[in-house]
Amino acid sequence: MEWVEITGKTVEEATRKALEQLGVVEGDAEIVVVEEPKTGLFGRVRGEARVRARVRPAGPRPKRTRRSRTSRGSSSRPEGSTNGDRSSSGRSSSERSGSQGAGGSRSRSRRGRGTSQPKESVAAAVAVKEATKSPKREDESMAEGMTLEEQGEIGKTFLEGLTAAFGLEATVEVRTLDAETVELVVDGADLGILVGPKGATLAAVQEVTRTAVQSKCPSRTDRILVDVARYRERRAKALAEFTTTLAGEVVETGEDRRLEAMSAADRKVVHDTVNEIDGVVTRSEGEDPNRYVVISPA
Repeated sequence: MEWVEITGKTVEEATRKALEQLGVVEGDAEIVVVEEPKTGLFGRVRGEARVRARVRPAGPRPKRTRRSRTSRGSSSRPEGSTNGDRSSSGRSSSERSGSQGAGGSRSRSRRGRGTSQPKESVAAAVAVKEATKSPKREDESMAEGMTLEEQGEIGKTFLEGLTAAFGLEATVEVRTLDAETVELVVDGADLGILVGPKGATLAAVQEVTRTAVQSKCPSRTDRILVDVARYRERRAKALAEFTTTLAGEVVETGEDRRLEAMSAADRKVVHDTVNEIDGVVTRSEGEDPNRYVVISPA
């Protein structure tokens, strides 16, 4: 089958068009990505995606072995063999079978003796689990009454210890954004080490802080956000300005615009910004961590 070359706004779109042209599902096709769209500031897409595709060729039929036929051939036996030889061979095989049977019994016996210890270990593990059930339920029932402010205080204490461990002088402020969201704002000098390139370290700090809060509140944890040196605040402002410009282009051209893959917090900024602009709507596509926002005409 010859290759076909298809273009599209995204690799997914080009792949879908290629499968439609070939008339097969993805599992029955070979797809090669020739070119991907280039992204600029905040994921502004330039160019098109290009893929090559063809129907997956059927594999060759497997060859059948002829070993069993040659083993039954007369050439496998010496010319001088007799019935007596075969009888002797038969007795030898019986003896070997008997010895193997005995060995197999011994092997099974050894395995039987070896399984007693794992059973004891399993029983001990079950006993420990049963013994710890009640305290766990008690902790969970206590955590159900933990307020958002109390969760914020737990996160604040953790971040104060984290910055102290790094030898950094910083303050942590707890902000309640809504009924289910609290933001922990870390301010101070030389906090870049907690932000990292493109906020990668900050994202990790936020996840670790959430884990610390969840350890004290296992049954339910509200949304915990962390900002360091106002990085998220500044990025949200720049992203909102860029989104406004991009939405204007969508209204003018009537064409979709796809942004780069973003975190859930950044996608929320885009959605909230577009909601205030007439003539455009947004939707999220893809799976984390490659989930992105598409701005489309309303």
